[in-house]
Amino acid sequence: MRNRNIRNITIITDILLINLAFVMAYVARYQWQWLRPVEERFFEPYAAYVEQQLALNLLLIFTFSQSRVWRRRRGEFWIDEVSRIGSATAAGITLMMAITFFFQPAPFSRLLLFWALVFIVLFVGMGRLARRWILSALYQNGKVVDRVLVVGTGETGRSLIRTLLARPDLGFKAVGYLHDGSQANNIGLGRIPNLGDFSDLEKLLAERPSLHTVFIALPGDRHQLANEMLRICYRHGVRAQVVPDLLQLSLNRVEFNNMAGIPMLGVRDVSISRWQRMLKRGLDWVGVAVLAIPVLLLTAVIAIAIKLDSRGPIFYKAERVGRDGKTFPMFKFRSMVMDAEDQKGALQQFNEADGPIFKMKDDPRLTRVGRILRRFSLDELPQFYNVALGHMSLVGPRPPLSEEVAEYKPWHRQRLSVIGGITGLWQVSGRSDLTFDELCLLDIYYIENWSLAMDLRILLQTIPHSLFGKGAY
Repeated sequence: MRNRNIRNITIITDILLINLAFVMAYVARYQWQWLRPVEERFFEPYAAYVEQQLALNLLLIFTFSQSRVWRRRRGEFWIDEVSRIGSATAAGITLMMAITFFFQPAPFSRLLLFWALVFIVLFVGMGRLARRWILSALYQNGKVVDRVLVVGTGETGRSLIRTLLARPDLGFKAVGYLHDGSQANNIGLGRIPNLGDFSDLEKLLAERPSLHTVFIALPGDRHQLANEMLRICYRHGVRAQVVPDLLQLSLNRVEFNNMAGIPMLGVRDVSISRWQRMLKRGLDWVGVAVLAIPVLLLTAVIAIAIKLDSRGPIFYKAERVGRDGKTFPMFKFRSMVMDAEDQKGALQQFNEADGPIFKMKDDPRLTRVGRILRRFSLDELPQFYNVALGHMSLVGPRPPLSEEVAEYKPWHRQRLSVIGGITGLWQVSGRSDLTFDELCLLDIYYIENWSLAMDLRILLQTIPHSLFGKGAY
């Protein structure tokens, strides 16, 4: 029902914007006289175009429907959505011009239709952008989301869960998962709870009428079981979708080739390619160059504050593990007392993080200045030096300690296939509020789906997250 309501609101909004755009096209042609002046004898009042406006509405409703402009595609880029809107609008305008050519209405202006095309694409496109912002804000607050159950914890299921965690803008919230009953797949997936094995599906759907969607992510040899699960979901009125296994690989790891007419499938490495690393390195250099002076000024102020607040050095250097397991010295502003490492063992019982990491919200080892630095992530500023040296990137997985890596499960090590970053999906998705498994799932999603646009989006999202200190301690 929610999706239908969103679609109906979108249709009504689009029609209103189409009519507003037509009015603006008339103003641009006859009032502002853009591109070409209007001779007085050719001037037409707006009322003369009302019939053509109504006809254009009908034509655009037809072309928008045929082009599936009103079909919602979760995860589609805005530019792709605008492209479909532009194609459907151009088709409608072309039909309108063909009709006016045959019927030759008294008032007719090709330039008015041209401006109608421009303003319709502009207004409807901006309307879709506003819709994305509104829905994204609602999804972040847990409103109007689809509550989903994931069936399967193999590579396909984990890839799906990575996507659900990394893309809250899709409007899905995973409420739990079902496994196949084997110890190998009965694994922790962050805070997403284990709700049982495959045989519990029907019982679960009966007990949880609030479930909206079931994602069935089973191995390729379990077709019969998948069909049975589809029937169970149908009986309970729950929408079900099957995630194709495709050799238990996510689609972005599969290469499609053609060899003399023979289709070939290949497997890409789970890493960022060489040219992507070069592009990413270029972004790092631009970022360091732009932020060099502000970072140096902040460094001077913070250094004085640290010295006045407590005894000890200004900077803290720790060995971290980078790409392919290579270690490097990572620099931070010192935020703890001098003997912080010696006290860690005694505080281990108060560790609030799961997995091989240590986190405390009220860590007694923090200095007064250190608490402020941690709160706003200012202790990370010296890592711009690591970025300049090539040890780190502006965006990437959190560089771990060697003792943490020693406790990694095999799938955790996938996050070490790229160099670490000052910020990353883990920071803009919850930071210390995330479980260790969730952190790894987000890092692997980032590696598998990297793009320059993703890095830019994470950098922009880091600013408000750091200012408000969400999940930082």
